[in-house]
Amino acid sequence: MATKALITGINGQDGSYLTELLLEQDYEVHGIIRRASTFNTGRINHLYQDPHESGARLFLHYGDITDSTNLGRLLNEIAPDEVYHLAAQSHVRVSFDQPEYTGDTTGLGTTRMLEAIRGSGAKPRFYQASSSEMFGAVRETPQTELTPFCPQSPYGAAKVYAYWMTVNYRDAYGFHASNGILFNHESPRRDPRFVTRKITRAVAHIREGLQDKLYLGNLDSKRDWGHAQDYVRAMWLMVQQDEPDDYVVATGETHSVREFLVHAFTHVGLNWEDYVEIDPRYLRPTDVNLLLGDASKAREKLGWEPELTFADLVTAMVDADIRLLEEQKSGILGPESRAVREFG
Repeated sequence: MATKALITGINGQDGSYLTELLLEQDYEVHGIIRRASTFNTGRINHLYQDPHESGARLFLHYGDITDSTNLGRLLNEIAPDEVYHLAAQSHVRVSFDQPEYTGDTTGLGTTRMLEAIRGSGAKPRFYQASSSEMFGAVRETPQTELTPFCPQSPYGAAKVYAYWMTVNYRDAYGFHASNGILFNHESPRRDPRFVTRKITRAVAHIREGLQDKLYLGNLDSKRDWGHAQDYVRAMWLMVQQDEPDDYVVATGETHSVREFLVHAFTHVGLNWEDYVEIDPRYLRPTDVNLLLGDASKAREKLGWEPELTFADLVTAMVDADIRLLEEQKSGILGPESRAVREFG
């Protein structure tokens, strides 16, 4: 029988790439998505087929990480071998506007999932999507699995809580539960509200004369940026280990938002300084100026290496947004092209 995986947040950036990876490994994949008034499955439409058709291996279920009863029911029905918990309110700036909601979804959502697993009687291997934002006001550079946490946002604080709950369930109940402390990872599938995709989308629109200015916050903030496609491979490798553990996943390079701008605008022959302006609305109450990860443990124990460079990432994102804009202008993409057949 095929290995069964359950993914929360399957319709997000990481969830879509992870789904592709697992299907390539002949998994049966189940995903939890929230019911919404608009279609929200655009990132996985190319993978989905009618579950009643022969050979279907991707199944979607309505649910929410704030609904513990529903999570328990799904765990009992699906009986997965592996659970990848990716769902969260994951936008750092938004977490300052919605700290309570962020704590409920990003923090307590992990506890609900762990409790649902414990109550189901199943013993799936569990992956928790932890974040470099837990390091916050960093105590050392580069950051490793032993670097103390000092979060600088409600999002980071909620992720610290979720991290330690995962460790506690591993120690108290013998869960095969691992934390992946992932540093910033982007892709053409990144939500346009995040700064990297906001930049590449703006580059495509400015190139076509559809946008005049791009408004941003702190350009000097530095991050360790990788490609999500590389990082989901690390998630899978963690779950395959005989013993659970916690791993930093990072490239070991740091680049500023300003450098991202230079690469993105230069790729289309434009000078970023002609189009970018600072807007105080996009500055955070407290900001993390530098994150740089040391993934030596992941390299040694998992055999993981990033395959795509920072330049590869930026170029791929700009090119994808240019193609998307061209398809939209030509009428290739319509509302129904982003929707999967109704299920449930």
